[in-house]
Amino acid sequence: MSEETNTSSDRRVVIVGAGMAGVQTAIALREQGWQGEITLLGAEPHQPYDRPPLSKSVLLGKAEGSAFAVDFGSLGIDLRLGLTATGLRAAEHVLDTDEGPLGYDVLVVATGAEPIGLPGAGDLPGVHVLRTVDDAERLRPVLTRQQDIVAVGAGWIGAEFATAAREAGCRVTVVEAADRPLAGAMPAEVAAHMVDWYAHSGARLLTGARVTAVEPGAVVLDDGTRLPADAVVVGIGARPATGWLAGSGVELAADRSVVTDDRLRTSLPDVYAVGDCASFPSARYGERLLVHHWDNALQGPRTVAENIVHGPEEGSVYDPVPYFWSEQFGRFVQYAGHHAAADELVWRGDPASAAWTVCWLRSGVLVALLAVGRPRDLAQGRKLIEKGAVLDRTRAADASVPLKAAVV
Repeated sequence: MSEETNTSSDRRVVIVGAGMAGVQTAIALREQGWQGEITLLGAEPHQPYDRPPLSKSVLLGKAEGSAFAVDFGSLGIDLRLGLTATGLRAAEHVLDTDEGPLGYDVLVVATGAEPIGLPGAGDLPGVHVLRTVDDAERLRPVLTRQQDIVAVGAGWIGAEFATAAREAGCRVTVVEAADRPLAGAMPAEVAAHMVDWYAHSGARLLTGARVTAVEPGAVVLDDGTRLPADAVVVGIGARPATGWLAGSGVELAADRSVVTDDRLRTSLPDVYAVGDCASFPSARYGERLLVHHWDNALQGPRTVAENIVHGPEEGSVYDPVPYFWSEQFGRFVQYAGHHAAADELVWRGDPASAAWTVCWLRSGVLVALLAVGRPRDLAQGRKLIEKGAVLDRTRAADASVPLKAAVV
């Protein structure tokens, strides 16, 4: 289709999901020159908002919310809140919602991810997750009361919550089934240097511990240990929110993500997917990636919009260097790249100190980097990953040498 046809004012793009990915797709469409209708559906009743502050300023009462500063009306974006997608009839170009059918010319699936619950504890009082602004609002008074809190899961969200809870003066125990924090994200030799962060902040970390029961005022572990718990916060991961696509014909991967091509098109015509709910093939890393991070929800929409407006043949391929950041236990932690296929690890700085970096190489090429308190390493390293730079290992290991000066 020509650009003139794609931007025709009588065509409608419907975007399902009003989180970062959905909002940015709507904005990018207008920036790319889309003149047709844009309908943005949000399941929550709130104005669209940013999620990272939920585990920080919003949770601690330092901010009332994190709504995006977007004037949807002036952009001609029809924002419909409190509306949930229930199914898709692609052959008819119809999206089913809990308020009736909605026709589309192009559909963008941006429904994000939903937290994984603790088996058997989902409906118990005092058991929380932290995914939405309502979750943060429910947890805020819990922190204010400075009670005993058990956090289940020592991943990124568990560490961030534990940080906030300790700042609020709560007694915090973090329970992790694996033998280390960040077991699904970091190799053992890196995660080992993050264990002491918990104790230094005053939080207690229990690894190799599984929850068998949640009782009033207590969490019971598999070895019989009973932990006092006025509240339980579950942070054991999230999965793509794609259950509503069952039977639609949209191909889903084993991890429940929507399978897209390198232009973020799904298996169905005129249907795209972006953000936490979508996995895409990375030529850079030679595998399909599912990236549950803010930057992916910011960058992907630009590709979707370009391909919708200009047509996939003239549009762009999506193959980013994944990036995320986390604030935990007084440290600013940043990660860029994807280290699964790396064959070498290079340390920069002392991991027992407040600032250090890990570089992952594959055949000498920098493919990923973790920077703790070293934002300059991250900024330089991200660019080097994009370029496929080969590093001199000796110079890269010297923390006094700028990373960009370690390129062969």
